[in-house]
Amino acid sequence: MSAQRACGLSELEQDTALRVEIDGVPMAVVLDGDGEVHAIGDTCTHGSISLSEGFVEGDTLECWAHGSAFSLRTGVPHNLPAYEPVPVYVVTIDGDDVLIDPTVTKEV
Repeated sequence: MSAQRACGLSELEQDTALRVEIDGVPMAVVLDGDGEVHAIGDTCTHGSISLSEGFVEGDTLECWAHGSAFSLRTGVPHNLPAYEPVPVYVVTIDGDDVLIDPTVTKEV
């Protein structure tokens, strides 16, 4: 499979997660304060909660329900109750298009 359009760069608000789904794979897409776009799995590994409804702070996305903060770069949670990482996807920007391949995750 190849990268597909997830959203437009212009649709992203800085430090706010946007939920997208590509081929049935839910992802949280984030434009961080440094202008970098990240895509991580949208489901908290602790309680099956949508991470895109959470809070972006620095390079983390915090689950609104249980407080685990996941690294946008590695998917690793920084604190309990989650201890399993979420997948992190490769993001490509082409003009205004944010492209993601849901079958390719970053090696971290």
